[in-house]
Amino acid sequence: MSTIERARRRLKAHPLALDAILATGVLACMVAGSFVDPGGHRGDWTLRTPAPLSLVLMALGATALVFRRRAPMTVLALTGSFSLIEAVASDPRAPVAMAAVIALYTVAATTDRPTTWRAGLLTMTVLTGASMLAGPLPWYAQENLAIFAWTGIGATAGDAVRSRRAFIHAIRERAERAERTHEEEARRRVAEERLRIARDLHDVVAHHIALVNVQAGVAAHVMDKRPDQAKEALAHVREASRSALNELRATVGLLRQSGDPEAPTEPAPGLDRLDELVGTFRSAGLRIEVARADHGTALPAAVGLAAYRVIQEALTNVQKHAGTEAKAEVSVVRVGPDMEITVLDDGSGEDDHSADGGGHGLLGMRERVTALRGTLTTGPRYGGGFRVHAILPVKTSTTVTATGTGTANATVTRKPGEPV
Repeated sequence: MSTIERARRRLKAHPLALDAILATGVLACMVAGSFVDPGGHRGDWTLRTPAPLSLVLMALGATALVFRRRAPMTVLALTGSFSLIEAVASDPRAPVAMAAVIALYTVAATTDRPTTWRAGLLTMTVLTGASMLAGPLPWYAQENLAIFAWTGIGATAGDAVRSRRAFIHAIRERAERAERTHEEEARRRVAEERLRIARDLHDVVAHHIALVNVQAGVAAHVMDKRPDQAKEALAHVREASRSALNELRATVGLLRQSGDPEAPTEPAPGLDRLDELVGTFRSAGLRIEVARADHGTALPAAVGLAAYRVIQEALTNVQKHAGTEAKAEVSVVRVGPDMEITVLDDGSGEDDHSADGGGHGLLGMRERVTALRGTLTTGPRYGGGFRVHAILPVKTSTTVTATGTGTANATVTRKPGEPV
């Protein structure tokens, strides 16, 4: 930092000292000007001796300028009064009005424009009128009109400085507001991404761990009497765990930094993998019937992923809550511009699939469907069992961005009062 810059900051930190220095400089200029007679006998500049009253008024005006920031209107009234007294009672004249010009500049720079207009017009009128009435003849002499010009310059300069300060302040405020908005948007996007990844992890882990748990229980039950069946169950455990690891790797790979090794690029699952999904549940002993009437509709990645996850979570709930004898029915139907997904079961209803909405699974399904402007209804069936029904628009207006493995980002909405 340069010496000038350090001195400037030090002066800004002590405005009273800065005003005292300014007042001293103004006093020096007024005193020097009081010894010069601009008129002379033939227009030449000559020396003269100022009146004692003029020296006293100059000192009082300069002293008042020290407090110009604290009370600008009071200082203007004092310096204006000193200038008026000097114009009427002092002979020869001295430039006491210089203090009034500085005070008028301060008023214009620190107040608003209407106040500047009122104070400026009053000061110019009173001082110019007194100079013309009590000054040298003719009344329109240059010395008399100079008061009008200098007071006008002071008011105009102060108003210009005030306008520039207001403009710079507005620019800084706009930049700060834009920065705050950018930071809030970044935080919102981070929260949405965290919620989306948490939802994906829940879907993957809940599905595969449920299968592993069932198959491990089967293997433990038949290990001694039917080792072949136990080996088959353990093979399903290995396959389910491998699939879980692959999907976890794909999901967590989205969290890598730009310099990290390349994340897996396997596309997000969709209804084209429905048979594979149903097969994993059937291998775990769940009876499932599938009916499709979607006529080979090509779905957007976000819609296909949401449909796949809804079916996956619904069948996982059937596996976990509906009982060992439960049977599930899955239907995928294209109805006009929408795709309807229905999963039914005839379970005992003892656990009722956490129908009160307290689990993460139903909440995750609702968030996925709502993000695509669809609807989801869940609840017990009359006579026993549970029903999950989702309506997904085939052409969604939600902005979706593919990232990493092709998993979709979508704006998530949560109804008030729903648990996380």
